[in-house]
Amino acid sequence: MANEKRRILFVCVQNSFRSQIAEAIVNKKYGDRFVAESAGLNIGKINPLAIRVMNEYGTDISNNQVNSVFDYYKEGRFYSYVITVCSREAEKECPVFPGIRKRLNWELENPENFTGTEEEKYQKAIEIRDEIERRIDEFISSI
Repeated sequence: MANEKRRILFVCVQNSFRSQIAEAIVNKKYGDRFVAESAGLNIGKINPLAIRVMNEYGTDISNNQVNSVFDYYKEGRFYSYVITVCSREAEKECPVFPGIRKRLNWELENPENFTGTEEEKYQKAIEIRDEIERRIDEFISSI
């Protein structure tokens, strides 16, 4: 039991970008100690920008499934940490999972709201990916 990995759930609105990236980064960098999953309040599809910036990171998420946070809740899944990566307003819709040690909100910009050229959107996607990684690194080092 002492060697059991701690479980982290990342939640965003559609499970299409922010939570998918966070899940992939944790599992790649910290998979020896943690297992991450991701889910959304509504089911979307994986954002092509998320696939692109994660391919450049060395991780293929193109075959990832989108998941419903409410399905996970109904299944009775347990997590040590639930981290929402959406607005505080959207975060209020997330169910409260039993037994969690900590619930956090990392309010990150929704890629659905990106404006500008494709190149500008791509650059913003890189910034969000890097911000997610920075926050994950800080979070993991704090526990």
